[in-house]
Amino acid sequence: MTYKTSGTCSQLINFDLVDGTVRNVSFVGGCNGNLQGIGKLVEGMKAEDVINRLKGIKCGMRPTSCPDQLAKALEEAINE
Repeated sequence: MTYKTSGTCSQLINFDLVDGTVRNVSFVGGCNGNLQGIGKLVEGMKAEDVINRLKGIKCGMRPTSCPDQLAKALEEAINE
């Protein structure tokens, strides 16, 4: 799935959701090293667990962050 982010430096999040498990997360744009790290950390986790850990994280004064956008993307994917 490809998710267009909003309010962050990254523009897109690509990921697979296989039987409720997060796979192959990659971000387009943003802080490359940090976002690669997030992708590796969530690899193989249940989507619900990732959402619970990342939802609501803010970046500085912004109301969202790349991790928060990943949580939103996973919520959208689950609800499809």
